[in-house]
Amino acid sequence: MAVRAIGKGVPTSPKKLRLVVEAVRGKRVEEALNILKYLPQPGAKYVAKVVKAAAANAENNLLWDPEGLRITSIAAEEGPKLKRLRARARGRAGRIMRRSSQVTVLVEQEG
Repeated sequence: MAVRAIGKGVPTSPKKLRLVVEAVRGKRVEEALNILKYLPQPGAKYVAKVVKAAAANAENNLLWDPEGLRITSIAAEEGPKLKRLRARARGRAGRIMRRSSQVTVLVEQEG
């Protein structure tokens, strides 16, 4: 039985977050948090926050040991987009898409 945590409204595009997510998929929670701590991407702190939340959910709800948890599934999906306009030449407008993401983490106990 897996325990889930979802981070909604992460202010980073899913394309940028998927690079961070690939680095920790299948790793133990402690190892994943150490990797995320030293990644240079700004989205790593948001992913770390969701991984910590999933570990806390497992510890509090199912009384699982936090040292024995492994990330079984992690994904960065597309969230809502903020559509903005920027003035362009000759009275026209260019669209700016401010993308956001939703990070889903599933953890299970090893062994």
